[in-house]
Amino acid sequence: MSDPGPVYELLGKLAFAFAEVQPLIPTYSHLLVSALFPIYAGAHSSLTRPSSAAKPKKAPKTDDDEGYVSEEDEEDDIQQMEGLSTRDAIIFPVMAGVTLTGLYFLIKWLQDPKLLNKILNAYFSLFGVLSVSRFITDGMDLVHSIVFPRRYIHSGVLYDVHSHAKIAKPRVVKPAGQTARTSPLPGAFARIPLPDSAKAFLWAVRNVPKQKWTIKFFLRNVASARGHLGLHGVVGFVLAVAAVAYFNFVDKPWFLTNLMGFAFSYGALQLMSPTTFATGTLLLSALFFYDIYMVFFTPMMVTVAKSLDIPIKLVFPRPDIPSADPAKPPIKQHAMLGLGDVVLPGIMIGLALRFDLYMFYLRKQTKTKHSTTAKKAGTEAAEAPGEQQIQVSKAPYISVSNKWGEWFWARSAEQSFPKPYFKATMIGYVIGMLATLGVMQYANHAQPALLYLVPGVLITAWGTALVRGELKEMQEFSEAFEDDEEDLRHHSILSKERAVRAEKRLEKATRKYVEIDTDESSDEKRAGTEPKNEKTPDPLHEHDHDHDVFFFAITAPFSFSKKKKKDAKKDDLPFKKD
Repeated sequence: MSDPGPVYELLGKLAFAFAEVQPLIPTYSHLLVSALFPIYAGAHSSLTRPSSAAKPKKAPKTDDDEGYVSEEDEEDDIQQMEGLSTRDAIIFPVMAGVTLTGLYFLIKWLQDPKLLNKILNAYFSLFGVLSVSRFITDGMDLVHSIVFPRRYIHSGVLYDVHSHAKIAKPRVVKPAGQTARTSPLPGAFARIPLPDSAKAFLWAVRNVPKQKWTIKFFLRNVASARGHLGLHGVVGFVLAVAAVAYFNFVDKPWFLTNLMGFAFSYGALQLMSPTTFATGTLLLSALFFYDIYMVFFTPMMVTVAKSLDIPIKLVFPRPDIPSADPAKPPIKQHAMLGLGDVVLPGIMIGLALRFDLYMFYLRKQTKTKHSTTAKKAGTEAAEAPGEQQIQVSKAPYISVSNKWGEWFWARSAEQSFPKPYFKATMIGYVIGMLATLGVMQYANHAQPALLYLVPGVLITAWGTALVRGELKEMQEFSEAFEDDEEDLRHHSILSKERAVRAEKRLEKATRKYVEIDTDESSDEKRAGTEPKNEKTPDPLHEHDHDHDVFFFAITAPFSFSKKKKKDAKKDDLPFKKD
């Protein structure tokens, strides 16, 4: 019998390798999807107005719901991302190495890491409650926005949902006439015949999460914040406390570990930014060598990861292996992925998505030339033509963050933008993760994931810019605060200069968060009009904020006064209600 040829021999080896890895395909698929999920969600939630776009236009309130939060207020409430500098990119791997080394020797000294696990889990509990609470709240907001969107398209007609009037109005009325729908459900679901009681209940369910209490806090030179708390926030906080308490006092199942890991990653991607692609490249390159050294040349990384049972990793069940003793149950195994392998490449992917948004509005800018005139020397009336100045007009920003319901039902062009860099870096991340799993399966040894993820993300990011001819724009792009001086952008987040900048921002926040409004001025603000100018200054508006030390206020989403509202004229609609 003749020997098989090289082709058949290769096919046989591939079939044998596939038979070995086939039981692990569900585990590896679970790992890949779980790594991509917080990156995708966190990157999109981090989208804010880029420097290439103008501030959104202040539109009058179209819906009379109390507890209304305008897009302008939402922009003010967004927490600014803290940008990393070049110094941070160098210091970060050093601090990570010192921390890992300290934990390794502490575990060796304790011999039993139970006490260390309890201390670290207690430390992570506070952050876990806050992170999981926001993660669950945002998830509930997403589901609610899909079930009850603000607008939707059905049969080619765009409908705007008005909660106060409890109708959905077609934006454009065709000659045949369109009816205003009284159902709060979107699309074809609005045609489902429902009794009035069911419709009233659904309208109430739709409106309840929008009724948010506004909480304002200010402590001079320490902190300032403004947030909105609604039903989803309360439910998210209760569920977060329950999840963290169960994790610390009852059991640590893999799905709770992953829930906290998702929440930490999701929050970190909205708080951290490499600021520039150069800084992000330097940071990932430094961690590239750090990961290789700690995994291949020291036992520290593997020992710490296996010894600590804390939510700094994602855990995935693997097929059980039979026990040596037939009387004992099979041994359970789990695959692990550190949160660093998600967050660190993730902040670069998030930067790529925000760069896509920046380029989208940069292309929408228009430039016009204006000629200036200068007076001749020795004369007052005569003028001479001066130099031409180029004025750049920026397009107003349209919020694209947390608009999943409108994207799902309306898919409007105004809230979508091309994402070539984001897609490229996501593909690079997937290729890097597949390479990690393949080499780990072949070598049967833990692999430093950043060894494969960093080249995948960086090559696709810079390669896309090279192919598109946008290397200059990528190099010049920066997410530093617009009011920062150039020198400040190169200081570390731990530097004294950054602390002074934070203090100035707190001073500026005084006028924004410490405010006293009369009923009339509040109503005018909600209606989108400017307060009337009074000849006699109102002492409430003459408040001197320079003397404020502490301020805390809770604003209800409804009015406690029984002041009667003027009867508003009904709209003359060219259509009838269903």
